[in-house]
Amino acid sequence: MTTETTSRETPVQWGSRTGTALVALWLLAGALAVRQAVAVLRLPPEKRLTDLVAWLGDRGVLRDGHSLYDSETFTGTPLAGLVLRPLTNAAQQGLGVAWTFGTLLLVGALGVLAVRALPGVLSSRAQLIATPIAISLLVVSVPVRNTFSLGQTSIIPVLLVLGGFIYGTRAPRLGGALVAVAAALQPPLLLFVPLLWLVGRRREAAIAGGGFAALTALAWAALPSDSWAYWVHHVAGVGLGGASDQLSNQSLHGLLLRLGLAGPLEIGLFAVLAAAIAVLGLRRAAHYARDGQLLLAAALTGCVAVAVSPVAWQHQQLWILLAAVGRVGRRTGDRYVWPVFLVLVMTLDAQALVPKIAWLAPLGENAPLLAALLAACVLPFVSRTSTLWDRPESSGPFSRPNLMLELLLIRVGYFVYSYVRSMAPSGRDLAEGHGQQILNIEKFLSIDIEHWLNQAVAHTGWLNDSMNFYYGAFHFLIPISLLALLYLRRPATYRWARTSLSFATLLGLVGFWLYPLAPPRLMPGLDYIDTAHGPQNFDDPDFGVLTGISNQYAAMPSLHVGWSLWAGIVIIRLTPNLWLRLLGVLYPLLTTVVVMGTANHYLLDAVGGAAVVAAGFGIAAVWRRYGPGQPSETADQDTDRPPVEPALREPMRTAPAAP
Repeated sequence: MTTETTSRETPVQWGSRTGTALVALWLLAGALAVRQAVAVLRLPPEKRLTDLVAWLGDRGVLRDGHSLYDSETFTGTPLAGLVLRPLTNAAQQGLGVAWTFGTLLLVGALGVLAVRALPGVLSSRAQLIATPIAISLLVVSVPVRNTFSLGQTSIIPVLLVLGGFIYGTRAPRLGGALVAVAAALQPPLLLFVPLLWLVGRRREAAIAGGGFAALTALAWAALPSDSWAYWVHHVAGVGLGGASDQLSNQSLHGLLLRLGLAGPLEIGLFAVLAAAIAVLGLRRAAHYARDGQLLLAAALTGCVAVAVSPVAWQHQQLWILLAAVGRVGRRTGDRYVWPVFLVLVMTLDAQALVPKIAWLAPLGENAPLLAALLAACVLPFVSRTSTLWDRPESSGPFSRPNLMLELLLIRVGYFVYSYVRSMAPSGRDLAEGHGQQILNIEKFLSIDIEHWLNQAVAHTGWLNDSMNFYYGAFHFLIPISLLALLYLRRPATYRWARTSLSFATLLGLVGFWLYPLAPPRLMPGLDYIDTAHGPQNFDDPDFGVLTGISNQYAAMPSLHVGWSLWAGIVIIRLTPNLWLRLLGVLYPLLTTVVVMGTANHYLLDAVGGAAVVAAGFGIAAVWRRYGPGQPSETADQDTDRPPVEPALREPMRTAPAAP
């Protein structure tokens, strides 16, 4: 289906905000694409496009004259071997370059096709904006990155199927033929044949099924032994490319193997579950296809293929990301949960999705499969006939944000925080030089009290123990508890507080990167005592065991102090209780004493933490007034104050009526 509009549109003015945003989006997409190409081409030849070299190199399976599947590195069908074999004469470094840039073109084509296939009438301006966003998401996704690094061909079947399924109504023969070729290259895509049948496109289904059989028979006639090895010995490719129980195999079969099942029991359970998922998933896909959501229907069928295939390696999981086009939720705020979840699942690793807790690890390790099952069998995507399609219920500035979305963003935000902190410059000489600068400034200002305080704490048992506990626990406990309380009791204030904290933390990361600083405990020869972790070995080239956990030279600004100051300000602004306000004042002051007493920060680090928090509140106020989708300020609200929720406003006092 097409998404062209017949209405006359105003062309994009390149000097306008829309034009500037469009240029920025295309520059971002181009930069990401170039970065991906450079990341592949800069690798040594033996580590670049490893699958491609294994197939096409001097000793590749397509050249040595032996079976395609002797080494089990070739995962394609015999037909794919026939198609790729003519390329063996050009299997040199030039082919790798051509392959990489050819893959970039395929990704761009897929992004354009996906945007044009979005349901409804999409203006040309909207397409111009959506296309670079789609290409950027594709480029950074794990399936595409895996395709680039390995030299795989998995994007081609996706393009063939989407072209055939979405535009096949105009040319049924061509549409069926495209699906046939895709299924012959990637057999799980044969599921599109029953989907075509269910939606009434039976001529295309017959052409696709017959074409698949003809192409497979052709490959069998040309390569009989290889065809026997692939279809019979390996049961349509099972075991090729590695053991099926690897985490990169995100199929139901792989999950059952990882759970410890094996033998006939696992095979029987997999067959039953796969049949149920296929039936339910295809029925749902047919429903959304009849609803006019052809891209979503194709994505759901692809998700079914990922789940029920014996093996679904990372480069074959692109269908899961395409399922982000589905709309889920009644409120506008709820609509972001599903696409954000999918983007995170398909671009980040397991450790970024879930905390390092043993019982949560399987959720992160199998997140792509779980996302595919949710899309194919569970989520109630909004129908185009529903009034919620174009007009979801307004979340409003005083409503409670979606909890799942908040948890996702908090988790990933903390992962990014930890990653950036660990990747910030950590050269010992530079960090120690900055540490000496800080000490000189404090000495000039006569505020260098860290050493005296650290010695007093280290030689006072109860003070040492209590400050170590405070430093390790309260850094997370108080801010998280306060956010949870605000979310439950004052959702509008939660939005304000969360936004200011996010901006403050972001500014803190900038400080870590621009000014690596050795904390007092890592300054050699100054007699500071690390009360929490013990002595550090300065002769160790890794600067002690702690540097293997995180960047220990990220002391400026002190986010311990910054986050505690944020919590204190929120408490003071929200409660009239004098004692609670006093605790709000004491909390950041006590935190400042603790971080200096444990030799983790200088006094100027605390000043830096206060500065980024003040800037965070200021940016949040500007964002609240001028940011996208923000409500206008009312006369009784200052921009730097938390919003006054309707249920918490004081009733208006009126004069008593005259007798």
